[in-house]
Amino acid sequence: MSTSLILAYVGVVLMVGVSGLASAVGTARCGMAAVGALKKNSGAFGSYMILSALPGSQGLYGFVGYFMVSGYICEGMPMITSVGIFGAGLLMAIVCLSSAIMQSKVCANGIAAIGNGNDVMGKTLILAAFPELYAILGVAATFLISSAISTQGLTDQKDLNKDYTKAELTTEQAKVEGAIEFSEELAKDQANK
Repeated sequence: MSTSLILAYVGVVLMVGVSGLASAVGTARCGMAAVGALKKNSGAFGSYMILSALPGSQGLYGFVGYFMVSGYICEGMPMITSVGIFGAGLLMAIVCLSSAIMQSKVCANGIAAIGNGNDVMGKTLILAAFPELYAILGVAATFLISSAISTQGLTDQKDLNKDYTKAELTTEQAKVEGAIEFSEELAKDQANK
């Protein structure tokens, strides 16, 4: 297994694993707040559930990022491609980890406030959207990185095609020269007879 392939796989593990871990921590934190709030106000379970689910989106963004870069992972991939995938993975890991944990703090406080009888569901949703925005920007940056990888891959493929065409022409020239030599020898043999 090549270094470039290992680097790309590490990027994917960071992208999917850390964003999934962040979502698990965030939803668990909100779930704990919801259990505490249920003791005071069990009628608002729907609001608790919605707010508890919000930090789970970052794990999905990690999977979206994976699908954006997975088509470029292969044996013999250029090092620049694997560095791009690793960078995208590191970016998604940091952004989703921060976003999910901070969003869970906002949602947990909203759940506690709803449990105390305050009508803050809509306001909490609006405030929870701010950390989410940065996770979405992380996905957008991953898309831009995968587009740059694609462009670099096309450039590399064009260079490979040029080399292949040169090799193909050289082979064709050798065949033509061989055919000419063969026909000259055949003509000499017939002239000698």
